[in-house]
Amino acid sequence: QVQLVESGGGLVQAGGSLRLSCAASGRTFSTYTMAWFRHLPGKERTIVALIWGGGSTYYANSVRGRFTISGDNDKNTVYLQMNSLKPEDTAIYYCAARAGDGYYLRTVDYTYWGQGTQVTVSS
Repeated sequence: QVQLVESGGGLVQAGGSLRLSCAASGRTFSTYTMAWFRHLPGKERTIVALIWGGGSTYYANSVRGRFTISGDNDKNTVYLQMNSLKPEDTAIYYCAARAGDGYYLRTVDYTYWGQGTQVTVSS
């Protein structure tokens, strides 16, 4: 089993920044993919960004150029740096992980999930 613990959410004004962290523990894999999803009330959980392999990344169009995903293998932690935040970024953000490298965009592609962290951007 893999445990994922997110932190770093909170309340910020539009235009501000937050950095989310996702600390992983438990079982390890030789290759893996980690991602951030977000869940808005009344909507499906959607991909925000993912990282896999030697540092390949993907970003949803809505966050590209504003958010950056990165990983620290020594700390088993993945980060999501969020800049130029907008009110529409308000959501619960979830960290997800799966064994194997790949371009995985769907929630069903991921085996392990964190508990979520709330991000609220005020206008």
